Amino acid sequence: MSQGDRRVGLESVGIEGASQIYWSLSVPALYEQAVRRSEGVISVDGPIVCSTGQHTGRSPNDKFIVKEPSSSAHVAWGKVNRPIDAQAFDGLQKRMLAHMRGKDLFVQDCWAGADPEFRLPIRIITERAWHSLFARHMFIPENDAQKRMNHEPQFTVIDVPSFTATKETDKTNSEVFILLNFAKKLVLIGGTNYAGEIKKSIFTVMNYILPLKDTMPMHCSANVGAKGDVALFFGLSGTGKTTLSSDPDRQLIGDDEHGWSTKGVFNFEGGCYAKMIRLSAEAEPQIYETTRRFGTVLENVTCDPATRALDLNDDAVTENTRGAYPLHFIDNALPGSQAGHPTNVVMLTADAFGVLPPIARLSPAGAMYHFLSGYTAKVAGTERGVTEPKATFSTCFGAPFMVWDPNVYAKLLGERIAKHNAKVWLVNTGWTGGPYGTGKRMKIAHTRAMITAALTGQLDNVKYQLDPIFNLEVPTAVPDVPADALTPRNTWADKAAYDRQAAILAEMFRRNFQKFAGQVDADLVAAGPV
Repeated sequence: MSQGDRRVGLESVGIEGASQIYWSLSVPALYEQAVRRSEGVISVDGPIVCSTGQHTGRSPNDKFIVKEPSSSAHVAWGKVNRPIDAQAFDGLQKRMLAHMRGKDLFVQDCWAGADPEFRLPIRIITERAWHSLFARHMFIPENDAQKRMNHEPQFTVIDVPSFTATKETDKTNSEVFILLNFAKKLVLIGGTNYAGEIKKSIFTVMNYILPLKDTMPMHCSANVGAKGDVALFFGLSGTGKTTLSSDPDRQLIGDDEHGWSTKGVFNFEGGCYAKMIRLSAEAEPQIYETTRRFGTVLENVTCDPATRALDLNDDAVTENTRGAYPLHFIDNALPGSQAGHPTNVVMLTADAFGVLPPIARLSPAGAMYHFLSGYTAKVAGTERGVTEPKATFSTCFGAPFMVWDPNVYAKLLGERIAKHNAKVWLVNTGWTGGPYGTGKRMKIAHTRAMITAALTGQLDNVKYQLDPIFNLEVPTAVPDVPADALTPRNTWADKAAYDRQAAILAEMFRRNFQKFAGQVDADLVAAGPV
């Protein structure tokens, strides 16, 4: 279908003079284009393997939001939401459009949001065929030809890795840029080949739009049991959202981004974006199988140049090796990606200090405390410059993507937890027996057993003990988990060293939460470490 057949063409965002425009190509056609352009190679079992070049993770310091009248009052300006003026945006856009003249472009018309009431029609324009395939997986493609012709995007992403910013002229932080303009309903991405920037830019847009519709946008995975019981898994990259929500006994709603409306939960996406490093067929069978399927896009995974065999254990390029694949690659994915209100909310943290309990029950005040704190360790490779786990507090378990003040999201979540009487759990998927470098990562089998026990009600009537430092209710027994593993101090050979590390982390919690002083009730402050 030609440009002229469409109700809204690329001229609506100023694109003119493209050499060839490939509209909504299928997966096989995008494979052909990517291989023809030397963007990737096909591995022995079918996935296409691509490289993101020097940028193997997101570039959070290069993301800016245009400060303009229609949205400025809603944006929590600061280190995360850096302002850039409209004139700088327009100047960069003009040069970017000139750079695109004569180039081949790939376009995907699709949706963000599975719920028809809240879904956002979007358009992803890229210069890379494999980025177009990534977008086709990550969002919900419009498969009806007539509807594609009439598709009217309310937000457009223009992704041109070969175009770089000039720091002094464009007022950016570096040659890389991710610029969001809510007035123009436009996102510009350049200077980076990391496809994840496309996905997270639209997530940021949804985080801006949905609170205006009394809907909670969430950085979480979600699944649903046979009885219709929904579980949410909040957490940053590397904490286990994708792994733990992919459960053969429960249907997967989605692995990363959701909304919680007055009707229930719905996925923003049409696919999954899973970490692949050291993926195990035994511990993560569903995700592992996607590495053996035609259609999966693998980023920075080592592929033998002769045999095209994969080495999922090789981190020579980055720890942040990734796989993008459609939801239907998971056998028990929930058709429609919508379900009811959650009965359990799990907040995942990867504690690099090795002192938090592997599972704890949270009071309503404790849930809000830990949601606003958002403690975890940034895992190596997920952002530029992060080479080993680093303790961080990411408000709402997704601060880099939140546009409004954190209390807006916390209020939405708190109201829903209270109304639907959801149980809330804090689960540590990080280290035990010592800090990172000394201790060991929590066993996935143990974490799965703890979550299964929580979701099936097996922890409702067991005895709990209070962690004297972190003020957390910890179960004394969980089926299929050694009792000693439930109390982190018991896993350390040097108990005094544990006490020192725990005191350090507790003080970090307290200092971080000081920024909410005067904004929250006293019971929230009291729910933190003593």
